[in-house]
Amino acid sequence: MSSNVQARYTHTNLVARDWRKLSRFYESVFGCLPVPPERDLEGEGLQRGSGVSGVRIRGIHLRLPGYGAKGPTIEVFEYSRGIGCEPPVPNRHGWGHIAFEVDDVPAALQAVVEAGGSRLGEVVTFEVPEAGTITWTYARDPEQNIIELQSWS
Repeated sequence: MSSNVQARYTHTNLVARDWRKLSRFYESVFGCLPVPPERDLEGEGLQRGSGVSGVRIRGIHLRLPGYGAKGPTIEVFEYSRGIGCEPPVPNRHGWGHIAFEVDDVPAALQAVVEAGGSRLGEVVTFEVPEAGTITWTYARDPEQNIIELQSWS
C-alpha cells in the first residue's frame, strides 16, 4: 500500500537531562549550529499535543553539519518532569543512534571523550560488499546516548 503523504525530514528530538550542556557537546564536537530561538514552552496546546500533563519544555534546535541553512536539526529538549532510564544499548528495539561521517574516526572518538562523552565499542575497519570499506565505532554523548562515528573509503 502506498501513501499520498508528502513528507520532508526536519528533525529528531533528543530528550536531555541538561539541554544546555548537551547542546554545547554537539556544537563543540560535531559543529552543530544553534537555530534560534531557544524554546521555553508550556500550556494547554503542549500538554494536549504531547499527552504529558503539566509539561514544560526548554531547549533548542541544532542544525546538523553538512546540509546548509535548510538542513535537518537535532531538537535538544529538557522536560520539566523527565523520566530517567537505563542507558540505551545498540541492539535495543526502537531508535538506536545518531551517526556522523568524520574524516578520522579515532580522532573524532578522542574529541567525544575529551568533551565528556565515552567510548562504547572499538574502532574497526572492514569491507562492506558493494559499498566500500568502513572504519567505525560507537561512542556515547555525556548523557549516554549512542553516537556512531564512521568514515568510508
